[in-house]
Amino acid sequence: MMKDTSSSIIKTSPYREILPLDIDFAAAMIVKAQKETGEIPWSSGLKTDPWDHVEAAMGLCIGGYHREARKAFRWLAHTQLKEGCWYAAYKDGIPEDTTLDTNLSAYVAVGLLHYYLTTGDISFLNDMWETVYAAIEFVLRMQAPEGEIYWAISPEGKIDTMALLAGSSSICMSLRCALVIANQLGRHLPAWKTALKKLETAVSTRPHLFNMTKSRYAMDWYYPVLCGIFTSSAAQRRIDQYWKKFVINGQGVRCVSDRPWVTVAETSELSLALSAMGKSDLAKIVFSWICDKTYEDGSYWCGFTFPDMVIWPEDKTTWTNAVVLMAADALYNQTPASQLFNHRFWETINL
Repeated sequence: MMKDTSSSIIKTSPYREILPLDIDFAAAMIVKAQKETGEIPWSSGLKTDPWDHVEAAMGLCIGGYHREARKAFRWLAHTQLKEGCWYAAYKDGIPEDTTLDTNLSAYVAVGLLHYYLTTGDISFLNDMWETVYAAIEFVLRMQAPEGEIYWAISPEGKIDTMALLAGSSSICMSLRCALVIANQLGRHLPAWKTALKKLETAVSTRPHLFNMTKSRYAMDWYYPVLCGIFTSSAAQRRIDQYWKKFVINGQGVRCVSDRPWVTVAETSELSLALSAMGKSDLAKIVFSWICDKTYEDGSYWCGFTFPDMVIWPEDKTTWTNAVVLMAADALYNQTPASQLFNHRFWETINL
């Protein structure tokens, strides 16, 4: 039987601060890009991948476009494979990359919990339960004995036993969200809890299990903090350790440490990670660096080079605008889901 315990996790934001940006422009960009089927590509004419599709749906929720967000999640339900996963990339609903990626498949749980926290719509959460359940079961079939998650199954059907630190960190967040959804619906899944603990241990204490060539990427630096594996003093040490490697003060975060390219998404995600730690003042400073990086329609650049400040690429990407909205929500409390990534929020949740 479905049990609605929403009062235990849904809380109205205590206040709404004045935003340093207009969320309507970023949200409108996502709405404009969404197809009638519900699919949300990176941009017009570009691919759709399931992770960024979910991120864009979260942006729709923050912008108040709940009907469009439901369409996005229904598109996932309709395209989910019998294995419980999705292909890595689609274009107009047609598979372009038939790799089966674990992180891309798990993220639906984060998006749906975000939707539920925003709307309180437990009926839709129940409608989507089988989609979430099948996705998480697929991911956990890819868990290695030491706890890490293998990243993908190739188009030829071979398991690639490489594990990615940022991806596995994101899967930790997805598992937590899936467990909250299960609890809200009165379902008991102790095997998922065990798998989560094993994965958290792998990420926090066994770095040798993960592909270290990805350490050039900023996501490997802050994702274990953003997703709540490192908290408190451990989170602060990690942020401090690589700050100078990735951060260009006054401009933003390099996507890759050895390239002169700052991205709005990575900068927003670092702001979100700092906010999750409780470092809201620093998070607001970092976020302020990209608040003016917009086109004439108010949507956000994907990135820019420095010191010459050339916008690159020039595509208006849905996921960039979505994560700007998520960072803004975390900092300025615009929706009941604003603290989804906050470490203190998760301390209050009994999984």
